[in-house]
Amino acid sequence: MNKPLDVSYTPIVDYGMAWELQKLHVSAIDQGERHESLMLLQHPPTYTMGSQRHPEHLLLSKEELEKQGIGLFEIDRGGDITYHGPGQLVGYPLLLLDGGKNLNLHGFLRDVEQVIIDYLASYHIEAGRKPEYTGVWVGDSKICAIGVKFNKCRQHRGFVTSHGFAFNIKSGIADAGFSGIIPCGIQEFGVTSLEDCTGHTFEVEEVAREIVPYFTRVFPYEAHWL
Repeated sequence: MNKPLDVSYTPIVDYGMAWELQKLHVSAIDQGERHESLMLLQHPPTYTMGSQRHPEHLLLSKEELEKQGIGLFEIDRGGDITYHGPGQLVGYPLLLLDGGKNLNLHGFLRDVEQVIIDYLASYHIEAGRKPEYTGVWVGDSKICAIGVKFNKCRQHRGFVTSHGFAFNIKSGIADAGFSGIIPCGIQEFGVTSLEDCTGHTFEVEEVAREIVPYFTRVFPYEAHWL
């Protein structure tokens, strides 16, 4: 029998609050006090800067950020700067990875990418990877950014994952927030969304519910909605 996976969707969650909640859940999963989880949500307009720390990839001043109502967080995941905002499905898989000889941290990233690739294929969208970049691409446009942290367990020999993926759903998201940064430090390529690729309208919660079966096909869990 597959392990249970607690799944939740929340329309809008402040980034700082979601980050603190992830930390609490990571500790509880390590302690065996809660099931592994998949948090699905949206954030208000926010830039997050990962461990690569390239402040020159933020193109707006502090004053411009305040004027536009965009938050800024320097966080502990891998990667460079990216944007979160309404119209984007953010997923935080909080999973316990065994620390044995078969542990493959890069493979975890490839598996997260595969979830999005498989979901897009259900809408006849040919998506894939670029070898030099993490994430999911449609042609030369990124549709999903991925950045994770592997938290060393205290009670186990492995890791609990945190952070995750940001999947662009609504059309116009590039104008909404990506124009204020060099996303992930990549200047030569752009971003796209599910609506841009299909010409159809989607609600983010609809995509959140549709994507879970694709997640549990790649990762062997039994989903339980909270």
